[in-house]
Amino acid sequence: MWINNLELQVKVSLHKTRGIVLRYIKYRETSIITHIFTEEFGVQAYVVNGVRNKKAKLKIALFQPPALLDLVVYHRAGAEINRLSEVKSAYPYHSIPFDVRKSTICLFVTEILNKVVKEESQMENTFEFVFHSLLTLDNLSGDFENFHLQFLLKLTRYLGFDAPASRELMAINPELSTLATSAFGATFLLNSSRRWELLQHIIQYYKSHIDSFGEIQSDKIIREVFHG
Repeated sequence: MWINNLELQVKVSLHKTRGIVLRYIKYRETSIITHIFTEEFGVQAYVVNGVRNKKAKLKIALFQPPALLDLVVYHRAGAEINRLSEVKSAYPYHSIPFDVRKSTICLFVTEILNKVVKEESQMENTFEFVFHSLLTLDNLSGDFENFHLQFLLKLTRYLGFDAPASRELMAINPELSTLATSAFGATFLLNSSRRWELLQHIIQYYKSHIDSFGEIQSDKIIREVFHG
């Protein structure tokens, strides 16, 4: 499973790509294995050696989800784990790490992405949408309480099923159409209970279209922060 001498027998190529960090786990004493949504290869796992060492050149903060990165990666088709050649921040967040509401949204968004983004090479449009959505969130000064609702609604068009603004949910929640088609940062007069109700309908919609979707954990934190 792990990278070993067999890689010498397999063609390895270097590629430049942007990436969005989805998660990481500790590996051995000072290393990590990080899963990154790359623009070119979809979700890929990379081992990063020594990053948890205090003297490491790379700082572990670079891999805090959902960090936006510029990467040079070693890529082997079909490999379970690859390596990174170069890593730098593509955009250092200015507000997300310091605003509990925005960081909570990012926690939720990252959990969703971990469930729905797959190891595919043709996901450039999805990547572009997620990348710029996160940039937008970081730069919004207000009216982002419904960002997570809009993000889920807008993301559906990239996942191969119609947005919940379609006929099956419109009869119950006419607000979904406006949320789906409005720009991030638009003002919506939703109270906390209505916002929570809409979120549950959207999550259920995802579950009905993605068999492996499973349960969401971070929505409980979203509820505490945004829904009261």
